[in-house]
Amino acid sequence: MTAIATRTAVCSAARLSVRGLVQGVGFRPFVHRLAVRCRLAGWVRNASGDVQIHIEGAPADIAAFRLGLGTDAPPLAHVDEVRSEPCEPANLTAFTILESRTEPGRRQPISPDVALCAACERELFDRRNRRYRYPFITCTDCGPRFTVIEAMPYDRERTSMRAFPQCPTCSREYQTPGDRRYHSETNSCPNCGPRVWIAGSDTKTPLEDTARLLAGGKIVAIRGLGGFHLAVDATNEHAVARLRARKNREAKPFAVMVRTLAEARKLAAVSDAEARLLTSRERPVVLLQRRHGTALAHWVAPGLDTVGVMLAYTPVHHLLCDLVRRPLVMTSGNRSDEPIAISNEDAQARLAGVADDFLLHDRDIVARYDDSVIRVVEKSNVFLRRARGYAPLPLRLPLASPRPLVAVGPHLKNTFTLVAGADAYVSQHIGDLENLETLTHWRAALDAYRRLFRVEPEVAVRDLHPGYMSTRIAGDLVLERIIPVQHHHAHVAAVLAEHGFTDRAIGLAFDGTGYGDDGNVWGAEFLEADLASYRRVGQLRYARMPGGDLAAREPWRAALGYLALDPDAARAFAPVLDTVPMNIRNIAMQQMSRRLNAPLASSMGRLFDAAGAVLGVSLDNQFEGQTAMQLESLAGTRRAQPLPFPMVATPGGTWVLDPVPLLIALGEQRARGIDLGELAARLHESIAAAADQLAARLAAAAGLTTVALAGGCFQNARLLVSLRARLEARGLRVLVPRRLSPNDGAVSYGQAAVAATVLSREENL
Repeated sequence: MTAIATRTAVCSAARLSVRGLVQGVGFRPFVHRLAVRCRLAGWVRNASGDVQIHIEGAPADIAAFRLGLGTDAPPLAHVDEVRSEPCEPANLTAFTILESRTEPGRRQPISPDVALCAACERELFDRRNRRYRYPFITCTDCGPRFTVIEAMPYDRERTSMRAFPQCPTCSREYQTPGDRRYHSETNSCPNCGPRVWIAGSDTKTPLEDTARLLAGGKIVAIRGLGGFHLAVDATNEHAVARLRARKNREAKPFAVMVRTLAEARKLAAVSDAEARLLTSRERPVVLLQRRHGTALAHWVAPGLDTVGVMLAYTPVHHLLCDLVRRPLVMTSGNRSDEPIAISNEDAQARLAGVADDFLLHDRDIVARYDDSVIRVVEKSNVFLRRARGYAPLPLRLPLASPRPLVAVGPHLKNTFTLVAGADAYVSQHIGDLENLETLTHWRAALDAYRRLFRVEPEVAVRDLHPGYMSTRIAGDLVLERIIPVQHHHAHVAAVLAEHGFTDRAIGLAFDGTGYGDDGNVWGAEFLEADLASYRRVGQLRYARMPGGDLAAREPWRAALGYLALDPDAARAFAPVLDTVPMNIRNIAMQQMSRRLNAPLASSMGRLFDAAGAVLGVSLDNQFEGQTAMQLESLAGTRRAQPLPFPMVATPGGTWVLDPVPLLIALGEQRARGIDLGELAARLHESIAAAADQLAARLAAAAGLTTVALAGGCFQNARLLVSLRARLEARGLRVLVPRRLSPNDGAVSYGQAAVAATVLSREENL
């Protein structure tokens, strides 16, 4: 409580309601300081749907207070709305922070976890500070939020920090208005807070010993904010290869952590936009152009010219990086295809045989939370994975849903979206719904969102595919209604909705697989669409994929499927097919001729695979998209002319792009010895030029001027930049994902946008 030193004779009063990201971000202490500065009495409290404020004082001081709410808010806060109405003064003489109020049916955004702030970092390395080298230092401006919050309103007793009562010194900080830790719900110190230790060891210096283990080539599982990391010296070739073998992660690139921006610049080229992203409070993994001749082990990102780098974002990371003094691999603490471990017991059970040692702590993790991954494309951010630092901040829908709903998302790279009105709460990255562990994670995450945001869905939204695990999940929810949404329509709708665009547009959805209206595999689709409906107006030519899903694993199968469309292509395809044993090739040919496990596919992902096989780049995808990533690395930024990629109209009026001439040209030019990098560049330009020409034709025919680019293939910077430039040169408006990934992580939001629009229109009939 702070007394107001002077009061004017003229006293007014007002009640304010502040909505937005205003809990868990130091907003109440800020309001207290602002009120005292403006010589106002009153109170502030958290409520379930807002922050509520009562102020009394001179009219001019109240006006200054209202202005300050918008201009001086804490760095983590985001004020969406301030409602104010006059009221009768209560003749208060001080300003206080009241206990929080729980209100049924109301909800608030929740702050994501954010990186250690500069002030706490200085204290962490200040020998004179009582929190010197304390691995859980935090304040109102930084640290865990989403991963410790169990319920709203945001108070310590509703977080996992309630297990750590504050010592007298911390309690004084918590209660002192001028202190940076005033009402910091995660406040603690070495005397009263969480602790770290090495499993099976009674060492008094666990961080120093962990650093020695890492420097000695050991693999250490480290419990962090939202789960475990598996850490290893990124310059130790043998240690990184051993981690790959144990984790069963053959070639998918690892992320690398360093402490400072200067250290990141030693590993990779860093633009100004990338530097801002690396040093942002979100601290994502940023995909950077790798420097040649660095000390990084080859096995960190084999076959690629990029490397994912993040800066230390927790006190533990800062301390370990300071002690080890070399880049560290920091990859998700799981075995391949499983969710990351979050509890000490779970990690020691599931990661036994992967990690040599375990650095543990005793602050419970409430929400599982992967690192976010982003790349910068022409100064714009393209999400590859949205999680820590960004989820669960809500996105808006252009049309509010009249009924609460849950969009359960796709089968791969799953997220779900919970909707109340126009607020869409897109979950953190869940992963591929391939096993019971991930399914359990999905259900626990949904339960947490329902509890935190007080939304009980009445409608489920799912993919068209009858066999997806997400389709089964939608049925298991036993809600009043289930709305199916086609996969690629959801992709396009996600981009349209993110931009608040409700008119019709031409949508290009390029990805690996999606269940089509005709029962075939779609993946390179041109849709005339809005948020409620779509019409397929263009596609890649169908080819059979022998072995079904195996074609995504073995690119030669995709090449064989295209060869079957034109026997004259045999000579151009011969070098790759000759490497496949005849008996296996014959089985694949029989599958296509008999139409057994050889579905028709119009997939851009499979076209990249086929091209990679024809060029001899890859015969085996050890992770999804590997061939496409290698082709992008080979292409670089070199200029190239497109190769033949004709389009033809079908009797039904749909346009079809035929990739067979392109693949033949690539095979013939490879046989002539043309540089692989040049051919990879020509491939990208051929796809961009053909897509541009067809999109422009379709837009003109429909009288449309907007094109939306969606689907995982637009994570490819070379393709995205080239196609967007071509379309914009024609005067077309191009919409691309900004706050969600182009890949399947955005599908649940697109599903939600479609369902909300359909329900809204039904309501208005």
